[in-house]
Amino acid sequence: MFRGVNGINIDAKGRIAMPTRYRDCLKNQSHGHIVMTIDTEERCLLLYPLGAWEDIENKLAALPSFNPAARRIQRLLIGHATETELDGNGRILLPPLLREYAGLNKKIMLVGQGKKFEIWDEDHWQERRGQWLDEESSSDGSLPDEVKTLSL
Repeated sequence: MFRGVNGINIDAKGRIAMPTRYRDCLKNQSHGHIVMTIDTEERCLLLYPLGAWEDIENKLAALPSFNPAARRIQRLLIGHATETELDGNGRILLPPLLREYAGLNKKIMLVGQGKKFEIWDEDHWQERRGQWLDEESSSDGSLPDEVKTLSL
């Protein structure tokens, strides 16, 4: 499970160093092979160990190709999917087109989401997190039923 928020710098070659605590897990799960793609709802990237991505990719590929919404999501998620791997120093390259999509500058946030990570531009993450917190504090308490059953 990937959890936690980590501030990371992008180096001059467009690489990030994965925090040490995640490296062994990524090496064990997928021999260090990683797939990243765009998030279709936010300007961030999604980063998966190869095996977890292949499960998602198979489900996406099985969607009906004559359904315009299914084709759109296939084009966006599979079309932007880029495989990379951890180098000997635990770094991964963020491809220029994906960095551009997510508006990634020098400082990013790596956000653990269980089976995957999200990669955000630091400023954009701070802005969106503030919006989500504001929405939560001003909401009328109308959470989805699934969330209402959780105890924290």
